Amino acid sequence: MATPQRDVTIDYSKAQKELLIEKHCAFLTGYGHSHSKYEYGITDYLRMSGVYWLCTCLDLLNSLNKIDQNYIIDYVQKCHDKTSGGYSPCPNHDTHLLYTLSAVQILVQLNRIDLIDKQSLTSYIKQLQQDDGSFIGDKWGEIDTRFSFCAIACLKLIDSLDTIDIDRATDFVMSCLNFDGGFGCIPGAESHAGQIYCCLGFLSLVQRLDKLDLSTRNMLAWWLCERQLEKSGGLNGRPEKLPDVCYSWWVLASLKILGKIEWINSDKLIKFILASQDDETGGCADRPGNVPDPFHTLFGVTGLSLLNAFDENIIKKVNPVLCMPEYVIEKYGIKMQLL
Repeated sequence: MATPQRDVTIDYSKAQKELLIEKHCAFLTGYGHSHSKYEYGITDYLRMSGVYWLCTCLDLLNSLNKIDQNYIIDYVQKCHDKTSGGYSPCPNHDTHLLYTLSAVQILVQLNRIDLIDKQSLTSYIKQLQQDDGSFIGDKWGEIDTRFSFCAIACLKLIDSLDTIDIDRATDFVMSCLNFDGGFGCIPGAESHAGQIYCCLGFLSLVQRLDKLDLSTRNMLAWWLCERQLEKSGGLNGRPEKLPDVCYSWWVLASLKILGKIEWINSDKLIKFILASQDDETGGCADRPGNVPDPFHTLFGVTGLSLLNAFDENIIKKVNPVLCMPEYVIEKYGIKMQLL
């Protein structure tokens, strides 16, 4: 399934080759301190996820002690809607499954799972499941396989999978499988690496990866490997798109679940991720030369973790399904299926 490639040209002889840990930590801990900045004002709608990116990245870099964890826990609690049971991206906004998962991940990671009202949360998630097994993200009714993953991940983290109809939820996810082995956001939608990660993660958490036969798994793994671009070594999310550091997570995590991560040229991808760091401010951008942000910083670090690019005393192991430090998953005894 060859397609034309769009790529970027990188002079690797001049690119950064070391991991800038201290600069990344300073970049992350300083992000959002100035509430008067334009960037702060326009990111209300995703702030809970931003806090999750921050906590997870610092934890993986062995630097979680550099943030005020009590302040973060208090922020998460302020975003909890006691009426619905879900969480919003910031206080006084609508609840959504995306930010509910981020909130749950933060509380589990910071060892405050006791603050989660399990009954309220499971009720919130259950009422978002539709007759066809899909999940809407919020009261406005959008359906997306991302939300199927978020729902299952939340319930798995609080050991409450039995509160929703897993069979129907699985049937909906499988209805989004395409002829090329990939998954889309709804049935018939284009295959995309981010959606593939969500669908494989869903199947892993509910122990249903056997729904994909060997031929389909191999076809999907090859589709994912075709996301690596020849010149830059970076990964894109679908054919004919430019490389982006965040796909170091979506693609690699999917391949890890499938047991095919060795099919990627790891040396070339590591060079691409390291070249995407900002030498002056710290942080990673989507590609070399662009402005860094916490989103791409986390997924650059998680990509390096999956590739075992550095020792664990530098970057901890990340769980390929829940995108949390592996030690946290082991601590709570959370089980999932990997091939």
